[in-house]
Amino acid sequence: MASQPDKRPTVLAVDDTPDNLALISDLLHRAYRIKVATGGARALQIVASAEPDLILLDVMMPEMDGYEVLRRLQASRPGFDVPVIFLTAKQEAEDETAGLQLGAADYIHKPINPGILMARVRNQLDVKAARDFLKNQNDYLESEVRRRTQETEMVQNVAIWALASLAETRDNETGNHIKRTQFYVKLLAEQLRGHPRFDQYLSERNIDMICKSAPLHDIGKVGIPDHILLKAGKLTDDEFAIMKQHAALGRDAIVAAERQLGLEAAFLSFAKEIACSHHEKWDGSGYPYGLKGDEIPVAGRLMALADVYDALVSRRIYKPPLPHAQARDIIVAGSGRHFDPDVVDAFLAVEASFIEVAQTYADAEEAAGQH
Repeated sequence: MASQPDKRPTVLAVDDTPDNLALISDLLHRAYRIKVATGGARALQIVASAEPDLILLDVMMPEMDGYEVLRRLQASRPGFDVPVIFLTAKQEAEDETAGLQLGAADYIHKPINPGILMARVRNQLDVKAARDFLKNQNDYLESEVRRRTQETEMVQNVAIWALASLAETRDNETGNHIKRTQFYVKLLAEQLRGHPRFDQYLSERNIDMICKSAPLHDIGKVGIPDHILLKAGKLTDDEFAIMKQHAALGRDAIVAAERQLGLEAAFLSFAKEIACSHHEKWDGSGYPYGLKGDEIPVAGRLMALADVYDALVSRRIYKPPLPHAQARDIIVAGSGRHFDPDVVDAFLAVEASFIEVAQTYADAEEAAGQH
């Protein structure tokens, strides 16, 4: 039958006097596993191979005194938290103060009193056990917070993609459209991060939320009748007036969902902005409210360019795809009219990445045409 592992705490005794080591071992061996070292160098080797739970350390030793041993342990092992009890024949208060300031947990004066030795070893090990328990609890709680945060983010992602996919089933655009525009928005946001006009808004967290919300930009299309949404030809003025309602419908759908749940989710604030404002134009000629310039939310400005670019380079029922160079020229021509000029500059700075995204997530027909 295999022997059970010895789970008793380990005490390392360091003293250059064999009689002292024998006394310590005799007093403590029934309750603890005992390791011994007759000098500082050997003590450092033992600790390097396996940290004990407590160290009894003689102060006055040749070659390397106890103070130096503790200094080296602290220097070589970041976060070193093994309790050290100094053993010393010195009686001066300043010697004890120096050791405590160095980081010792306690002092025991020689000659060793068995009762004091056993009580102080037990006390320090109890303190260490409590400290280790709290650390483990804190580590567990931090891990649990991370796990629950990840779960929340996953639920958010699933909810967003479920809603986006619902809109997609009623639209002639593909699932790759929402992927591409999401990546385009991220490229623009990261390029503009640090820009004086955007640095207060485009924090790392906000960029993450904007990109997470981007797939909901056309969620309002679920409220547009099929004969308009799926029409292959050009819309009449009356039909287009109805189509334009999808921007406000998308925002209102998200607001209604929040009210139904009795909460206002921070990450959905960007979804509402994107859904409602991505058809606004820099010169005020867009819809649904004719917002102009900086009145248009930043998230909406980013999505405006991403959405238009993707529409230009992608095949639609009513049009063939345009090459990137032609789409770029149209975007540039819209600077200051359709688009925020700084957003256009950001697009030009990352246009190679736009091309890469368009190719990586091309729709089936476009992908086939590339081969």
